[in-house]
Amino acid sequence: MKDDRVTRRQFVKDGSLAAAGLALTAAGCEQAKKGETGKPSESHAATHALNYHPKMHYRKLGKSDLMISELSLGGHWKDREGKRFWATFADDKCPEDVKQNRTAVVSKCIELGINYVDLTTPAEALAYGEALKGRRDKMYVGYSDHILCMRDEKNRNVKAQMHEIDEGLRRLQSDYIDIFRPQAKTDGKHTDEEIVPVVEAFEKAHKQGKVRWLGMSSHTGPFLQHVFETFPEFAMVIMPLTPKSKMKKVTIHGTAKKSFFQAAKMANVGVVTIKPFGGGSLFRHGAKFPVTGKGYEDDYRSAALGIRKILSNPYLTAMVPGMTTVDEVERNVQTSYNKEPLTDTELAQIEADGNFMYANLPPDYQWLKTFDWV
Repeated sequence: MKDDRVTRRQFVKDGSLAAAGLALTAAGCEQAKKGETGKPSESHAATHALNYHPKMHYRKLGKSDLMISELSLGGHWKDREGKRFWATFADDKCPEDVKQNRTAVVSKCIELGINYVDLTTPAEALAYGEALKGRRDKMYVGYSDHILCMRDEKNRNVKAQMHEIDEGLRRLQSDYIDIFRPQAKTDGKHTDEEIVPVVEAFEKAHKQGKVRWLGMSSHTGPFLQHVFETFPEFAMVIMPLTPKSKMKKVTIHGTAKKSFFQAAKMANVGVVTIKPFGGGSLFRHGAKFPVTGKGYEDDYRSAALGIRKILSNPYLTAMVPGMTTVDEVERNVQTSYNKEPLTDTELAQIEADGNFMYANLPPDYQWLKTFDWV
């Protein structure tokens, strides 16, 4: 039985490698249609982008057919203790005040042209399931469960991956997930044999109509690059990026020297980035749920500069900051509309803000400093 399993998985992997050549060829043809930057035309966005807003910018998500708002919605928002996210709810039920908050935030996102939300916890699936009730078709949903995902060794098999998908569908009160994007170990220490069950589960769920596209998240760029260059089933990847991050040169296929983002472009893989505000360490003021008031201007200024810096990366598909209030959505979206080049003064302020963020990272977030160069 063991030999049969290895043979079958090797077959899947070999098939992936063969398909990669076709995917790259198709990507080249598509690139030729779009022009050098790869940015879809405004008319294309107007006819293909969900929740289209004329001031929002949309970028194609890799091999998928999705046009994603470049500023999208991260699943995290402040909890009652002021921590970064909600993991679970008591009795697996969404509290009424959370439901009202998330419904208002999602409504504002839809109004302003945001069309993607990225979820990573059971609580988030429950909350956004409530917020999207009756309008599931108004938001693309990326999903994984930080408890059921492949970070835990016991979940690195097809049965466990299918369970993660089914639990997401149950909590979301939906019959499909747009992007199943399992959370890999933050250090990326997985073998190819551990990735194969993810692909197999995706293919099974896709055939059943449960999942449309496949992605993966990790805190390690070289690992994600290996994944999308080895397994062409992946349409997108998710990794951290901060206002201090800069593109570095890396080797692609042992020859061309380009950045991680250019490697993703060559493979026709979308890149969505998380942690744009360092888990909140970029800001001078803390907050707890429910958040009242309009926030602090110095924090909004830091957020605005960070958003503009990150979105200036032409190879990025989208960034997904967590947003706790409607006011945060409005301010961040207005910032994303601004395409003026950053001035030297603004770049200096971004560097100062980044240094403040680094100095205030909690012990479990020190790894974010490794994303100075990507």
